[in-house]
Amino acid sequence: VQLQASGGGLVQAGGSLRLSCAASGRIYSSGIMAWFRQVPGQERKFVASIRWGAGTTVYADSVKGRFTISREKAENTVNLQMSDLKVEDSAVYYCAASSSWSTRPQDWRLWGQGTLVTVSS
Repeated sequence: VQLQASGGGLVQAGGSLRLSCAASGRIYSSGIMAWFRQVPGQERKFVASIRWGAGTTVYADSVKGRFTISREKAENTVNLQMSDLKVEDSAVYYCAASSSWSTRPQDWRLWGQGTLVTVSS
């Protein structure tokens, strides 16, 4: 499976942006898909994850109520709808795939390329 992230860009604070991650190959129902983000010079941090089959979701406290992760099975895509964006949400966003729940980036083996999100004040 390969992951291809897209949708990043420049947005003003308070605005919205939608990221997408297209997966090539089959994703099993037990598979977990996630978004992480990384500011240059800082460690990569967990944002949100979703179980492919059941749709169960987990969010970082910093994005709860503002971000929504979803999957479109027919298109093999995981989306991250980001609303009420803040300057501190600016980062490179990465999608990832795994077979177990974890918020630690070192536990995730499959990564897509990053997509840059910049939120201006």
